[in-house]
Amino acid sequence: MLTRLLCLVSAALFSMALCGPAVAAADGATASEKAAQFLQSLHFQEGSIKLPGDVATLTLPPSFRYLSPADTERVLVDAWGNPPGAVTLGMIVPSGVSPIEQNGWGAIITYDKDGHVKDDDADSIKYDELLKDMQESVSENNAARKEKGYAPMTLVGWAERPHYDKAQHKLYWAKELRTEGEQQNGLNYNVRVLGREGVLVLNAIAGRDQLDAIKVEMQKVTAFTNFTPGLRYTDFNASTDKVAEYGLAALVAGGVAAKLGLFGKLLALLLAFKKIILLVVAGFGTAIYKFFKREKPPVYPISAPDSPEHDEKVDLTKR
Repeated sequence: MLTRLLCLVSAALFSMALCGPAVAAADGATASEKAAQFLQSLHFQEGSIKLPGDVATLTLPPSFRYLSPADTERVLVDAWGNPPGAVTLGMIVPSGVSPIEQNGWGAIITYDKDGHVKDDDADSIKYDELLKDMQESVSENNAARKEKGYAPMTLVGWAERPHYDKAQHKLYWAKELRTEGEQQNGLNYNVRVLGREGVLVLNAIAGRDQLDAIKVEMQKVTAFTNFTPGLRYTDFNASTDKVAEYGLAALVAGGVAAKLGLFGKLLALLLAFKKIILLVVAGFGTAIYKFFKREKPPVYPISAPDSPEHDEKVDLTKR
């Protein structure tokens, strides 16, 4: 694991630890060399990509690349320090930056096959009231987090207020998250692409200070992400197709939707994945490696893309 290349963090150092220039991996390779080996082991894909299950196609421009579910798992767990178990359709990453650099980011792809989500409530959702309920739920969950030894979390608010593109059937919003003891707030930039049988989930993991850039980049991502013909929103057949038990408000509410009575499948849960960032700084012919100590949350796996059950929704953050 990439994290083994880094120095152990003392419990007294709550935010950050520095490793000296003499640090090397057990097999003799330096941390810099191991990081390079890790990147070389990833199979970055370009061009036209069919997602697993033939749910959708990515027509990637040169500025983006794709990682398979297996490589995505390796980045999430080995490079970013997340617990294992998240089942995805892969990850979209920018071509111009490494996923393990400080300003690296990725859009995790999943699919909720819960049925056709009607957008009748698009103009009537009171997002400010919904946000208050979400914030209260997060606050209530902190008691359980503390009992398990994890730092309390706060849903600061909208980093970007929810808005729905009726023509493209795409829902956008962003949440700002704070974990006690962390120096930087996390950004969860969410896009939901509505389809005939379910919702394609694009969740960009980044730092709060990357919001402006991520907004621009995610517009590009949604432009080249399209459902397979026959599975698009306009392909819905009211006489044969299943209709989801919830609408747009529940997509935004996520786990708190159960508490609000919007639909019964999801548990009230807000879980931040940690991300370990490897910074390589050249100086005096040596490398200095900085990384941030993160909490270790329990594993809450996302259901398989073709499963009708999605009992937990997980918020991913880069802090």
